[in-house]
Amino acid sequence: MIKLSVAIITFNEERNISRCLESISGIADEIIVADSGSTDSTVTICKNFDVKVVHHPFKGHIEQKNFALSQCTNDYVFSIDADEALSPELKKSILFIKENWISEGYSFNRLTNYCGKWIKHCGWYPDEKLRLFKKNAGEWAGTNPHDQFILHAGCKSARIQGDLLHYSYYSIKEHLDQVNRFTEIGSQSAFFQGKRSNLVLILVKPIVRFIRDYIFHLGFLDGYYGFVICKISSHATFIKYVKLYELSKKNKGR
Repeated sequence: MIKLSVAIITFNEERNISRCLESISGIADEIIVADSGSTDSTVTICKNFDVKVVHHPFKGHIEQKNFALSQCTNDYVFSIDADEALSPELKKSILFIKENWISEGYSFNRLTNYCGKWIKHCGWYPDEKLRLFKKNAGEWAGTNPHDQFILHAGCKSARIQGDLLHYSYYSIKEHLDQVNRFTEIGSQSAFFQGKRSNLVLILVKPIVRFIRDYIFHLGFLDGYYGFVICKISSHATFIKYVKLYELSKKNKGR
């Protein structure tokens, strides 16, 4: 059986971290928590578990996850966020893979809980994530704040059964607050990648996003919260392109 390190990044996750750590009991041979200066009881809670807490300044989701990965001493790693937990089926699948490791990476679906409701549509499910992998088989990449683990060329991945349970927002206000934070990060990342916005994109992109998520991704089947999610996602798209447009105007000619 292989030895598995579990990597977690945290910042003020006292509400979620116990559930996360309890769910990985039995699969983890090492748990690394990279904390970026929590001011709540996150670190104190971690000390109740067999966890190594490493303090590291936050420079971005991708950078923080690559740092956490670098702290793992085993060749095989499972990455989980503090607001996530293993379903019993996924835990069983990971235990099986620990004894039958074949591919360089393994992916599975993530199921999100929104204000107490499990969301099965809206483009939120199935939300495939590759989180179980050989340490040297890839790295965290993507565009902040949306990180993803990318395997090196020639490395193979396989899918396993079970859901990663994601406890996202406990209130609509939390969702709206994060929209402001994430659109700030996302618009800046897009700008530095050379992407630009204009009035047509500001008008059209939010409409397309809502139609895609609510109609084609069957968001209407998730009822009231499905409608709320799709409207906020559309709003987030609008805000992102507005912020990108403002960045473009401010830096015009530079």
